Amino acid sequence: MIRSAAKAIILAALAASFAPAAAPAQPAPLQARQALYELRVYHAAPGKLADLNTRFRDHTLRLFRKHGMTSVAYWNEAPTPADPNGKVIYILAYPDMAAHDADWKAFRADPEWQKAAAASEANGKLVLKVDSSFMTMTDYSPPLTLGR
Repeated sequence: MIRSAAKAIILAALAASFAPAAAPAQPAPLQARQALYELRVYHAAPGKLADLNTRFRDHTLRLFRKHGMTSVAYWNEAPTPADPNGKVIYILAYPDMAAHDADWKAFRADPEWQKAAAASEANGKLVLKVDSSFMTMTDYSPPLTLGR
């Protein structure tokens, strides 16, 4: 009886060691009302708004997704006499501040991002200043659906 139980345990352990690895878990969808939102404003360097948009379009958004960051929306503030350089304004959503910190740490450390950033700034910095604000949704805000 003991031998049979031992054999069953050993066979089960061997079978488990040859089983295909489980697929990595996908992040749970964000709950819009509970999410932490970050509003980021990039003040473009003189003459660099188009280059900044190109970097977002060609590299940044894909790398944000790679690192689990949820993009909500992106805008350009048109140049004005008071600010002739223009701005890129966008909102990201996170489950909480710990996720924000971990996502940005991984993004900044990514060699692909470092290479894209360096290449895009070969002729000078694209951004003069970044403003960041953290927000939570009010109970009276219209519904919002977020992917992750």
